Amino acid sequence: MIDHVSIPVRDLPAAAQFYARVLAPLGYAKLVDRPANVGFGKRYPEFWLNLRGDLAAAAADTGSHICLRAPSQEAVRAFHAEALAHGGRTDGEPGPRQAAMTTYYGAFIRDPDGNKIEAVSFPAAATA
Repeated sequence: MIDHVSIPVRDLPAAAQFYARVLAPLGYAKLVDRPANVGFGKRYPEFWLNLRGDLAAAAADTGSHICLRAPSQEAVRAFHAEALAHGGRTDGEPGPRQAAMTTYYGAFIRDPDGNKIEAVSFPAAATA
């Protein structure tokens, strides 16, 4: 199981502000604030921003992204809206999607550094 992930950012204070707003609907808060990195999480830092001031923006499609679990479809929509309102761009509007093993509700964004982040919520299991 994955314990935490890290992404590179060129402007740590700006990225920390962006992610404070974008991750709040998913239940994440800033838990660690250091000169070269910032950690967000629910109980411990699970999502890290690492300062890389000379970094070029991420390419349009590196083939990688990070997916974070959202508590609801509303949280997925709020994640996406906050990203667009604070300098991010869409890379997939909120909506239902078909994965290999199940359906889910998700949205993709690109942060100001070009990192691709997804938020997903899984529908409640049907009861018979």
